[in-house]
Amino acid sequence: MIAGAASTQSFTGRRALLIGGSCRLALCLADRMIAASLFPILTYRSEAGATRIADFLKGQENRYLAVYFNLSRADSLGAMLAQAESDVDYLVDFAHGELESFIASVDEGRIDDYFLENVACRAKLLKRVSRIMLRKKSGRLVYVSSTAALRPNPGQGFYAAAKLASEALYRNIGIELGARGVTAVTLRPGYVDAGRGESFLRDGGEEALRKVPIRRAVKAEEVAETIMFLLSDGARAFNAVDICLDGGLTAGK
Repeated sequence: MIAGAASTQSFTGRRALLIGGSCRLALCLADRMIAASLFPILTYRSEAGATRIADFLKGQENRYLAVYFNLSRADSLGAMLAQAESDVDYLVDFAHGELESFIASVDEGRIDDYFLENVACRAKLLKRVSRIMLRKKSGRLVYVSSTAALRPNPGQGFYAAAKLASEALYRNIGIELGARGVTAVTLRPGYVDAGRGESFLRDGGEEALRKVPIRRAVKAEEVAETIMFLLSDGARAFNAVDICLDGGLTAGK
């Protein structure tokens, strides 16, 4: 567990649904949420994910909830929201499936499944959660995308396409529901020292980091702190917008 001081930021709500809650970024965020007296609800799709959540948040069992949800299985959505008691003030979406392949050589059988999981099922999730928020007349959604949506490497065409499609869904939530108290924002991290980024940087990322003006990767803790700010009452005017957290990677050629 990462120790952190209680936040001085103000929050209208308390219950935060973290999709893809077993990844390191989500766990760092959950730790900060608990310190700020928020109640994170972390989803996992495997027993290994459930174990990671329990290990990271050991000693805080009554201050969060871990629930099963598989974005590739739309039938798990209702059960997950029932466990969350259909009471969601915030949604932070980290989930994304993997399909690294050149477009000309991809296994065609994977294409439909990939976009069903990462776009169509996400749209169903957003419909359900946004309706919960509408009943409360308040809600905030943060989609964790990637600078690869703007600048994909070879083999990231499907990843970038699904990220851009998902960004469009979140942007329209903010456009359509902002006047009714439900707002949304997309965060695009660059190279991060966690998850896919950690593996990429470990296997020869020095060349990639030379393209970043700050000459280093974004820290997982920096991503968590940024999301905390975006969820706070002071950031609610950020709506239907994409924000890069990449050390300047996408600012130049």
